[in-house]
Amino acid sequence: MEKERHDSKLIFALNAGSSSLKFALINELMNKVLYGLVSEIGKNSILTVNGNIESIDCTSHKNALEKIFTSIAKHGISMKQICAVGHRIVHGGVNLTAPMRVTSDVIAEIRACQHLAPLHNPHNLSGINAIADIFPELPQIACFDTAFHSGNPAVATSYALPINYVSEGFRRFGFHGLSYSSIVETLPKLSGHPLPGKLLAFHLGNGASECAIVDGKSVATTMGYSPLGGLTMGTRIGDIDGIAVLRLAESLGIAETESLLNERSGLAGLACGKSNMAELLASQAPEAKFAVEHFCYWAVRHAGSMIAAMGGLDAIAFTGGIGENAHSVRSKIIRGLSWLGVEISEARNRDGSLRIDHPNSRSEIWIVPADEEKEIARHVVRALG
Repeated sequence: MEKERHDSKLIFALNAGSSSLKFALINELMNKVLYGLVSEIGKNSILTVNGNIESIDCTSHKNALEKIFTSIAKHGISMKQICAVGHRIVHGGVNLTAPMRVTSDVIAEIRACQHLAPLHNPHNLSGINAIADIFPELPQIACFDTAFHSGNPAVATSYALPINYVSEGFRRFGFHGLSYSSIVETLPKLSGHPLPGKLLAFHLGNGASECAIVDGKSVATTMGYSPLGGLTMGTRIGDIDGIAVLRLAESLGIAETESLLNERSGLAGLACGKSNMAELLASQAPEAKFAVEHFCYWAVRHAGSMIAAMGGLDAIAFTGGIGENAHSVRSKIIRGLSWLGVEISEARNRDGSLRIDHPNSRSEIWIVPADEEKEIARHVVRALG
């Protein structure tokens, strides 16, 4: 990788999780100069920078950032080159529908959405607070996963509730927006052709969702009021009847039910606590096989809904950790959609090709490597003008 000019400006893209910080330094040409991750914050922490791994002593998100900035300096990059920080924020609620500079009002809005994304927003705020402590004058831009879906038609976002509840924010929001907007940006560069008009996008990872994208805009998605709904996920249950939730809450209490549905369900619930797709695919245990089948079955079921929302299908794109790496999952899902005339090339699907449709397929099928950090950087540039 070429050494960055000492006078060039860089954007620091940050994605804060509960026990991790994923980061990238991105230059004016939207190329990554440095990228990495601090994982297992608080216990046996590991810092990975440009593929190089070292064990570190790290007790908090602020401490993790200090370790990252020390490593950045060792790579010959001055902190004065960083012109702004961009943060992935999972839930922006009704009011935060575009990338915007972090202010006290914006922080208050993000905090007000914490109950809607309890596994994400509190940790996203930890990243903002840590940067503010270390570099208080550095501009920070919040980039919202919900924003990409903010233009969905009202008929797609409204629950059939009395209007006063809808006005109070009880509606579908949708998530993984940075991932989907990255697909919109990246796929034409991979294919050499304009973005397909009706694109079904699968973001499959520990969190999983689908999005119906028409002419580059989201018109429907599978997640709803929170990131809990839709597909079977790593630890999240996906769709469940509301009365079942009420019965669980009666039995377990609200807090325990929330923990159950968010942290101990999905693949983990079906497979005795195991949520790693690679591990499940390698297992011969009946519960592991059933968990994989459940994941793929509901991905296909929801795909039918997304295709109906678009009124057709021109192309399919897979992204995310499972979407990019689990060839057998991609194959199962496409076979489930074979009635549409889509057909996968098993050879291309296995050999690392990005375009994986069979020549006989009526629609293109692509793997689009996730690059949310670059998408964050693009949003930062737009927000700062």
